Parts: sequence; structure tokens; C-alpha cells
Amino acid sequence: MDEQFQKLQAFTVSQLTQLITDILEQAFPVVCIEGEISNWRPYSSGHNYFTLKDDKAQIKAVMFKYDSYNLNFKPKDGDKVRVTGKISVYGPQGNYQIIVKTMENIGSGNILLMLEQRKQKLSQEGLFDDAKKKKLPFFPKKIGVVTSPSGAAIRDIINVAVRRNPGINIILFPSLVQGDGAAQSIVKMIELANFYKMCDVLIVGRGGGSLEDLLAFSEEEVVRAVAASEIPVISAVGHEIDWALIDFASDVRAPTPSAAAEIAVPELSAINSQINEYKKTLLNQTKQKVANARLLIKSFNPENLEIRFRRIQQPILNRFSSAKEALVNNLNEKVKDLKNRINSCRIVLEQANPQVILDRGYSMVTDENGTVIRNSSQLKKEQNIIIKPAKGKIFAAVKDIQSDGGTNG
Repeated sequence: MDEQFQKLQAFTVSQLTQLITDILEQAFPVVCIEGEISNWRPYSSGHNYFTLKDDKAQIKAVMFKYDSYNLNFKPKDGDKVRVTGKISVYGPQGNYQIIVKTMENIGSGNILLMLEQRKQKLSQEGLFDDAKKKKLPFFPKKIGVVTSPSGAAIRDIINVAVRRNPGINIILFPSLVQGDGAAQSIVKMIELANFYKMCDVLIVGRGGGSLEDLLAFSEEEVVRAVAASEIPVISAVGHEIDWALIDFASDVRAPTPSAAAEIAVPELSAINSQINEYKKTLLNQTKQKVANARLLIKSFNPENLEIRFRRIQQPILNRFSSAKEALVNNLNEKVKDLKNRINSCRIVLEQANPQVILDRGYSMVTDENGTVIRNSSQLKKEQNIIIKPAKGKIFAAVKDIQSDGGTNG
């Protein structure tokens, strides 16, 4: 056996890779594949790198700039597509891939459909309502970060946050961010931060990845934990083109973990610079006001001051005199009117006084009980009566009674 192995031709890695490339390219000069796009990454060069997958396997793919011009839609993660191209091998990494020449959209993939259905359900429950979103504190003292302790996200957040404010405190809540148990781990850390009120702002996220890699941040329990957090939450999942359902439930969505740190942590030097500008402006305005006051005071002397005082005082005195005169006149008119009314009332009362009537020669007749006699029918013959002239009383007896119709016998 050893002799057989010794007789085998030894290939370099490059030679073997080239042989595999030749075999694959000859065997699959043109191939048509249907699959779901994952980890779609357009580059500034115009080339597009992505993965095609189904529920059992995946293959790397690239569509170069000159072929991308023929696309009639904008591909994204989750799209189900049909592509044609050729199989090749990328030597530096030893990966086989498909070089895509054409691509057509044939629907949505299972993951994208599932996420859309979940998004609609949670939205109908009100978890994404803008009215429920909390404002971030202007100057937080402690920033909490729920992410992997070994990932690039925490390093980026620390670098940006410390650069913007060297005195900031960053608390890491270590969590799984991918695979089994990741969702439960993220929820546990969010609830821990809230239970002990350990920070002022909470960044929840991770670095970039495929749609499948980011699924933990779209799990229903994670979305609900973010929405229920009393601490304001910034979602920071993946790169700028990545997304997860916590983006809709969080109070603020950041395109990257670094951007989340910039949003959460105000730049101390900029704040100090602004404070210095305010200080300088306030000092200049105060100096100007003092200078203006000095100029104003300098223009005053005792004579000018008296003249200015008189100018201010005289109109006020004139108004006071006019008001006083008007008030006195008004009161005099009121008193005169009241006197006239009292005199009229006095005359009316005097004329209605029974004594005045009696003084004119009239008398009042009453029976012995004091009842006033107004009609002769009230009396009988021989009945005693009292006659009251203006002065004194006359006691008499009825001898005869005569009504308007004649003598009553």
C-alpha cells in the first residue's frame, strides 16, 4: 500500500483546484437553478454576491456588473428566483459557485413569507405603533448592549462610544445571536436589564449576516420583549441593508451597531464646544447690554432727569386731574338725582298721610270695635259710633241711616 501511495502523482493545491474547476465547467457549461436569495450583497463595483438556497442545501453565487444591467427587478433576501449561468470554482477560497448570467423573480421564499405574516400579526396588535415609542435620553450615563461578547458588534460599539464620550459606561449583556436558544437568550438579557434598571439606553443587535443568520431578532418573543422594554431600545441588526422585526418594535432603528452607538452617545467634544459657544454669546450679549446701560446713564444729569421726569409725570397728572374732575361731577349728579327722587317720595308720602286728609276738614268714622265705616249699610239705628276729626274724638249714636237710594227705616 505504501508503494502504491508513493507512486501517486502529487498535486499542489492550485493544481488540484484547477482540475476540479475544469471538470465542473465542462460538466455544467450552462445550468438553470431555482432557489431563494440569501445574504444579497451588492458591491460598489457593481458586482452582486449572494447565496442561493433551498431547505436542504445552498450554493454561492455571483452576478457581475455587466450582467446585472439586464435585471428588471431589485433582488433582495427572501426572493425566490430562477437563474441561469455556469458552475465555476473560486480558487482562493476553494468554493464552488455559480456565475449568474440571467435572473428572474418567481415569488417570495418561505422565510420572507413567514416574516411578512408575523410582521402583519404583530402590527395588528399595536406593537409597532409610533405612539408607544419612547424618546432616547439626551445624555445617558450607562449604555447596555445585548449582543455576542465575541462578535464585531460589541467592539464597534465600544470604539465609537468611547471615542464620542470617554466617560461613558458600557454594560455588556452577553447573548447568543444565532442558532438554537438565541431568541431565549436575547429575551433573558433584555428582561434582566429592565428588572434591575441597569442602563439608560439598550442597544440590541449583532453584525451582518444572511437572512437566516438574523432570524433570532425576528422571533416573536424577542419582538415582544423589545416592545415591552421600559428602557428605550435601539435596534442594530446587521448592515444597512439588513433588517429584522425588532426594527419595527424598537424605539429607534440604527442601520449598523456603530450607528447605534453614535445615536445613543452624544459627542462630548461637540457638546463642550456648543456650551462654550453659548457661554461666549451670553458673555458678549451681557457686555453689550452693560455698555448700552452705561451710555444711557451717562446721558442723564440732574436737570435732564427732572425734565424727563416731568415729561413722564405731566401726562399722568393731567389724566389724574381729568379723572378726578369727571368722578366729582358724576358723584354730584348722582347726589342731585337722589335728592330729587327722595323729595318726590316725601311729597307722595305726605299726600297719602291720613292726618293731612283730616286736617282738611274730613273725619273718620269707626264702630266701637275700631272698624272703619265706609258704607252706611255697615251701621244700624241706635248703634254707637266714634267720629275722629283732625283732633280729638266724638262719641255718638246713630239716629237715622240714609243710603244713596233714600232713608232706611
